[in-house]
Amino acid sequence: MSKSLLAYCFGASVLMTSLCASAEISIIPEPQHIEAGQGSYQLDANTGIDAPGDARAREIVSFLREAVRDQTGIQLSGSVHAHGIALAIDPSVKGDEAYRLSVTPRGVIIQASTDTGLFWGVQTLRQLLPLEHGSPAAIPSVQIEDAPAFAYRGFMLDVGRHFYPVSFIKKQLDLLSYYKINTFHWHLTEDQGWRLQIKHYPKLTGVGAWRTEEDGTRYGGFYTQTQVRDVVQYARQRNIMVVPEIEMPGHSLAALASYPELSCTKQPLTVAITWGVFKDIDCVGNKSTFTFLQNVLDEVINLFPSSYIHIGGDETPKDRWKDCASCQALMKEQGLQDEEGLQSYFIRQIQAYLASKGKTLVGWDEILEGGADKNAIVEIWRGDDEAHKALANGNRIIVAGPFYLDAPLDKLTIKNVYSTDITGGNTDAFLQSHRAQILGGEAPLWSERANPLNAEWKIYPRILALAENLWTGGTHDAVAYADFEHRLQAQYGWLGAQHVAYGPEDQPVVSYTMGLDAQQNDWQLKAVRGFPDLQNHYTLDGSEPTIKSPSFDDTLTIKKAGIVKVTPFLHGVPYDKASSFTLVDNLAFGKPITFSNPVASQYGAGDVLVDGIMGSDEFYDGRWAAWHDSDFRATIDLQRATTFHAIDVNFLLRPNSRILLPKEVYFFVSMDGKNWTPLYTDMPTPDFSSPLRVQPISFVSPQPVTARYVRVNAERTQSAPASYSGGAKNTWLFVDEILVH
Repeated sequence: MSKSLLAYCFGASVLMTSLCASAEISIIPEPQHIEAGQGSYQLDANTGIDAPGDARAREIVSFLREAVRDQTGIQLSGSVHAHGIALAIDPSVKGDEAYRLSVTPRGVIIQASTDTGLFWGVQTLRQLLPLEHGSPAAIPSVQIEDAPAFAYRGFMLDVGRHFYPVSFIKKQLDLLSYYKINTFHWHLTEDQGWRLQIKHYPKLTGVGAWRTEEDGTRYGGFYTQTQVRDVVQYARQRNIMVVPEIEMPGHSLAALASYPELSCTKQPLTVAITWGVFKDIDCVGNKSTFTFLQNVLDEVINLFPSSYIHIGGDETPKDRWKDCASCQALMKEQGLQDEEGLQSYFIRQIQAYLASKGKTLVGWDEILEGGADKNAIVEIWRGDDEAHKALANGNRIIVAGPFYLDAPLDKLTIKNVYSTDITGGNTDAFLQSHRAQILGGEAPLWSERANPLNAEWKIYPRILALAENLWTGGTHDAVAYADFEHRLQAQYGWLGAQHVAYGPEDQPVVSYTMGLDAQQNDWQLKAVRGFPDLQNHYTLDGSEPTIKSPSFDDTLTIKKAGIVKVTPFLHGVPYDKASSFTLVDNLAFGKPITFSNPVASQYGAGDVLVDGIMGSDEFYDGRWAAWHDSDFRATIDLQRATTFHAIDVNFLLRPNSRILLPKEVYFFVSMDGKNWTPLYTDMPTPDFSSPLRVQPISFVSPQPVTARYVRVNAERTQSAPASYSGGAKNTWLFVDEILVH
């Protein structure tokens, strides 16, 4: 048996003709046993397919015919007298997904004990076909015996935070199946959007599928039940099981906005427009909650034949349950010690209902809190400790934590994905001893910052590394990785032919930074590109860049204030939404600035407050300077006596991230930097509930003010209502550009 085709070829000292043939073979995931032969089979229009006559076999034959035509341009013969490719059921092939593939100059034979195995054999055969059109198409001689190490090889797409059209999903199913990923985990509901039509509850899509963004635009979408059935059928034809996820009891704000009577407060709510964890969750003490969820699950079960139903169960704050009389009464009635016990009660109720319908509950590892039934499948995202708890409890697990595709490309590289051993390798004896309970792994793509424009470069080529990792199993050493990397290069031509906007292997597609030039006179937009031929198309008037907009390679000098937008393009395809920079000219631009208290080093440096570049609504964008548990005091030296009429400064409010508004803001001026004259005082209204807001503080004088120094002081909030967890400690002040006009 050989795990590496290159090692086989060189180690066995095969003939040069065999080596040349094997050089054409770059299969991902690598088969468990592969032996290159001599010569090739010449596929042409006279080639036919022999196969069993059942409905699934006919589907597979039709799929293969279409794939051959698309990839080679050859229309295979439909004559009963034409032969060359044979698909056969053979009980001696052990394993539901196992197959044997034999290619000789006389023909192609695929054997398996199931239709599932036959289809995977077809997908391997596709990787042996040449990419270019032409007849005959030479298929290199090879003998393959293959089966996966793990039964569950999954990809998750979060369509709640950003919506993806059916066409995008079908394209991904085609690609996932090509690399033998057999599970599509469809994350259908979130705080930011409910994406599945439920006929019993029309407001879920009438209200919950839509949100009003900060700029007033309406964003959202949902899948009709007809569309869902179509996607499920499309996936089934490609050997992919679709597992739906309906989040409960947390991450349910979109549902509660649709039906607020199901919340503990029963007050009106809105679909979330920011990311994070929200306190309003399904009310466990309300019997109507379970009626609602059972009715929803009935429709879900009718749409998805999968034996698995994912219910989320993660990130469930208990604040509302603690303040809810009916929840506390239920806790007492059930003899539960705390709200963690209520979560366990909730999960057990849903699990029992799903079991009565013949379905198995899957949940994120928080379902272990309070104790989970061992029949539940636990998806591990918080690390090996949670895996140990689940395995010790008798649960089967799916490992997701090491494979989060929303991680930056330089943090979760191809090599990281390929090299991770979900069974612990030689470092975790406990995981090794519970290998039978590890179903496999999954790569989730959370969509806070993913969307249909940039998702593919987050998925590919990293999903290919996952596919091989889970198919082959075991520890992948440096030699194995080098072989994988060699075979990966051969896949880029096929991915390109499928119009896949794949990303670099170990660095960002592009990183944009806006700053001042060396003379502190103009702005410079710099791009660090992950592809040498990537083009940065830009506009200077706030309009959206197109392929016809001017472009630059690495550095662009900007001399005028305005709104700059830049979009990365590769081969004429936009790779992301535009990055936007608002540039403002003012009297403090580029002037020296000092602070009484140190700036938090993990965010923007202090001079970002005088570089004329406005911060976005993302506090980590490098444009905001931050102070942790301290007041803010900044002094700007205008370097000469200067006349002005206004001072502006912005503060960020994001209570969920413990970013609060200041208690009080003061503006002072001075001619000598020693004697200060107060100009203005503002006391922002305390706000501990708004999801996100930029709060401007502005001073405008009807009379001109002349000074050399400008000082802005802001006192942090030192008290908070009891409802704000943690009080006013461990809080932040985030400050944006100080503008002097």
